Amino acid sequence: MKSISTIILAFLLLSEVAWGQQRRAKTNLEDEEEEYSTITTYGVTTNTNSGLLGGLVVRHSTRMDKDLFGRAQYRYLALELVNVRHPKELAQSSNTGARFTPGKQNYLFALRPQYGREIILSNRNNEEGISINGILAVGASLGILKPYFIQYQVRPGVVRTEAYDPIKHTDLGNILGAGNIMQGIGQSKIVPGVNAKIAFSFELSAFRSNLTGLEIGFLTELFSKAPVIIPFAENRSLFTSGYVTLFFGNKK
Repeated sequence: MKSISTIILAFLLLSEVAWGQQRRAKTNLEDEEEEYSTITTYGVTTNTNSGLLGGLVVRHSTRMDKDLFGRAQYRYLALELVNVRHPKELAQSSNTGARFTPGKQNYLFALRPQYGREIILSNRNNEEGISINGILAVGASLGILKPYFIQYQVRPGVVRTEAYDPIKHTDLGNILGAGNIMQGIGQSKIVPGVNAKIAFSFELSAFRSNLTGLEIGFLTELFSKAPVIIPFAENRSLFTSGYVTLFFGNKK
């Protein structure tokens, strides 16, 4: 898949830069390494189970007293809200030019509180270079299954916004577009699950107290039952994805 290849390529390029930085750091022992007690960041994420904008992320890391194998470690907390798409989802244009997804009955949003460890693998020196950290985290998943609304022409001149029903809405020519994403939020159903991820975080910012960077990793998520996104396709309870998160924040 093209998106997965892009993630892997980005990881390899950033890893090479980080290793180069680490070699240079070893030759200059006078450089002062950074160390902070807390790191708070906010970001947007994309993954192989979503569109270009997959969701939002908040992360908070707190320095722990004990190192791990001689490396500084942080207590890692994160909260993600991500849109999970079915592999068969394919948006198309209606007769009016509006976009909708044929066959889609529900949105699936995943709310993921996560807890884990962030380990400093390669630190920045002064205000130069890239920091690279390893992240391992697990957590609960709250799957929010929300009805997918469409604008449906029931007869000439009469258009209704309704939750998509594959039995009722059989004529795609009468679907004029998708409804508002917030419509039907009160009709949502909850599907619990669990998730785990492994990732690398690359801090790219040139400022000490502020940071900008990328988190690149892989995530596995298992729900208690298969959320029905497209009823006439195979719906699964296990999802795996590669992801990239662009984050910014501050350190103290």
